[in-house]
Amino acid sequence: QVQLVESGGGLVQAGGSLRLSCAASGRTFSNYAMGWFRQAPGKEREFVAGINWTGATTNYADSVKGRFTISRDNAKNTLYLQMNSLKPEDTAVYYCAGGYRTDAQSMSVRQSVNYWGQGTQVTVSS
Repeated sequence: QVQLVESGGGLVQAGGSLRLSCAASGRTFSNYAMGWFRQAPGKEREFVAGINWTGATTNYADSVKGRFTISRDNAKNTLYLQMNSLKPEDTAVYYCAGGYRTDAQSMSVRQSVNYWGQGTQVTVSS
């Protein structure tokens, strides 16, 4: 069992930045590719970014490329999402996700996810 706890969400103006964190506990963090998904009201949960177990390979949704950066610190069992140039359409609940022994590309598929965090709200005002 892996427990994932997100933090860092909040309210920010358009053009601003936020950094999300996801603290992992339970199993060996480095056995998992990790990712971020988001879900806006009335919409399906969608992939945002993924990262392999070493942190060397990343994958992004087209809507966030060039604005968001995913990273991880295996020594701290923590995943990050740096979000810059935020837009109102980025407003959503953001979820941390872990996939056992998969890769950054595969993390874009929900079926690759073994564990989810509880989510953290990000609201971008115009």
